[in-house]
This record gives sequence, C-alpha cells and structure tokens, in this order.
Amino acid sequence: MPNPRLLNAAVVVSALGYFVDVFDLLLFGAVRVKSLSALGLSGQALTDAGLFLQNCQMLGLFVGGVGAGILGDRLGRVRALYLSIALYAVGTLLNGFVQSVDAYALCRFIAGIGLAGELGTGITLVAESLPKERRGLGTTIVAAFGMSGAIAAGSMGWFVDDWRTAYFIGGGLGLGLLALRLSVSESPVFQKIQHAGGVAKGKISLFFSDAGRFRRLLYSTLLGVTTWFAVGILMLLAPEFGRAKGLAQPVDAASAVVWFHVGMSLGDLGSGLLSQRLQSRLRAMRLFLGVQALVVAAYLFLPFHSVTVLYLLLVLLGFAGGFWAVFMTNAAEQFGTNLRATAACLVPSFVRLAFVPIALSFQWLKQPDYAGSPVWAAAAVGTVVFALSFWASFRLQDSFSADLEFVEV
Repeated sequence: MPNPRLLNAAVVVSALGYFVDVFDLLLFGAVRVKSLSALGLSGQALTDAGLFLQNCQMLGLFVGGVGAGILGDRLGRVRALYLSIALYAVGTLLNGFVQSVDAYALCRFIAGIGLAGELGTGITLVAESLPKERRGLGTTIVAAFGMSGAIAAGSMGWFVDDWRTAYFIGGGLGLGLLALRLSVSESPVFQKIQHAGGVAKGKISLFFSDAGRFRRLLYSTLLGVTTWFAVGILMLLAPEFGRAKGLAQPVDAASAVVWFHVGMSLGDLGSGLLSQRLQSRLRAMRLFLGVQALVVAAYLFLPFHSVTVLYLLLVLLGFAGGFWAVFMTNAAEQFGTNLRATAACLVPSFVRLAFVPIALSFQWLKQPDYAGSPVWAAAAVGTVVFALSFWASFRLQDSFSADLEFVEV
C-alpha cells in the first residue's frame, strides 16, 4: 500500500542522495579551470581537456546507469540506491589525488559509474511509494532539493581555494549520508513481484525485442537531450562564450554553475507544480521546451556587454531546462515494474551518452573552416536537439494518471 505521507523516508533519502549526487556531478564544472590550470593546461588545451573529461564522466554515467537499473529491478530499489551513493562517494574522493589528465579522466569515469544510479532508483522508489495523485509532487521535491546541490558545488569555487579539498568535501558528503543509515522501506509495488516466478526483471533485451517498448525508450530519451546540451555546452563553456561575445570582464566558471542551477532548481519546482496543475507530464515539458528554445536564442544572439546579463541569462536558461523531475518521472511511469528502475536509469544515461556526439559536433563545427565560432556552432547543434525533443514529446502517451502496477512481458 503506497504511503500517503508526502515527506516519507523514501522522499527524504532520495532528495538528500540527489543533493550529494548533483553536488559531486557538477563539482567538476566549478573547479574545471582551477584544477586543469594546476595540472599545467591553458588556452585551447584547457578547453579540449575539459570536454574530454566531461565525455569520460558521461561514459561512466552510462555504464553505471545500466548496471544500477538492472540491480534496482532485480535486487530492489533501496539496495541499488545505497550502493550508488557508496560508489560515487568513494569515486569522488579519488579525484582529489590526481596528478595528470589521464588519471583525472579515469577518476571521473569511476565517479560517473556511481553517480548514474541514484536519481533513477530514487525516482522509481518515490513514484512507487506514493499514491498516483501525489507521486509527481514527491519527485518534484527530490529534484528541486537535489538541484540545490549544484549551487553548493558552484559555491566551492568561492569558499574553498584548493580544488582538491572541494573533491574531498564532495566525497565526504556521500559517506556522511551513508553513515546516517536512514531506514527506507522497499517499494510496495516492487515487493509484489520481487519473488514472483516467470517475470523477467531488469532484462535489457526486453527494450529491444518489442517495437513499441523501444519507441517509448527512444522518445523518453530524446525529451531530455536539450537539458544536457544546455549544461554541457552553454553552461560549462560559459567563459568561452563570454569571450566570443566580446565581454570585457571574464566569466567565472563557478558563478556560471551557481546561477544556472539556481534557475534549474526553481525550474524543477515550477515544472513539477505546472505538471500537477495541468494533470499532464508532456504538456508541461512542451511549454518548458518552448521557453528553453527562446532563452537559448537570447543567450547566443542577444547583443550585450555585461557579464551580469550573461549570468541572468544563465539563470533563465537553467529555469527553462528545469523539467528534469518531470522528465524522469515520465520515464519511470512509461514502463512496467519489472523494467521501471532499469528504464529510469537507462533513459538519463542515454541522454548523457548523447552528450558525446553533441560535444564532438560542437567542437568540429566551431573550427575556422566551418561555423568558425562557438556561438554559431552551438546554434547549429541546438537546432537539431530541440527539433528532436519537440518531435519526441508528441510521440508518447501521457503517463500522469498511469497505474504503475503492471509488468512488461
């Protein structure tokens, strides 16, 4: 029987876990320039190394997402949740000891494996632990509170001079959450099939053995690619975009992370409440996608000469892209109990994996022989990802009132 209390243990632990998850995930963006400069890089070499490390982290997130989802469907949501927290806590600590870009890349990959599963298993656990009329509110709390972890990560650049210490703090927060040993009950929906015979749990091949199931996976994934385009290109490379637009004052990377995620935290809250108001996941996402496209155009082409305006646009960009809670809830609700955790981890993992071709396309297009600037390269890549997301939003059935007690066969 779902727990009618909104702030139950599943919501609290998932929210705290996602806070630490996002803190660790975005910490790299906040200390990218400091850490790579300390390792002897500058100029174009620093930019390229930053994208390389981001890609390594994305690959780790993909590998970990697949594994965490399978464990969540086979062993239970709670076990997978705590295992993910343990892995990314230890992985992030290792980042504080690196002495080369290659070692840095390996540590980002390891940390990514642990970071991948927390949100997917947490969202699945929360969605299955609340009545259907309240599960959207529960996942909104998780995402909105979790996104404030990025604000804390960005603030590290202001209050902690040593980038290695920032990584030690990030890993310590994860270990601290484990030390709390908060007791979370397993999802009642999962318990009903946990020991059922003849039900294939967490079987990846099921996503590809049925055309309808594969399309649900594909469309659910495409809905989220604009957010990682904004995070991995427009926010992460904000200093480079500032220079391309001729700003006299340099853009601080840590400030870019903070202001973007101030907006994203508010956006997750707003999109979740809008979804509840509209009684629809997809309509809420379409509205936010439309606003996001307009803000991206303003960020790239609006003439301005103040770094303050750029930070304001980053807030708006984060807000417009802050439909991650609705996106994740939709992904979980699209699939049966025996594949739900796998889908909820696999879909964001595919989104993050999609960042690799996005980043490579951006790097290729901004060369002098092609677009010639990061602004026009981002515009070209952004046009494609927004077209795909809007198209996907009209291909899915809305899951707002879906009954989650079913299995995929």
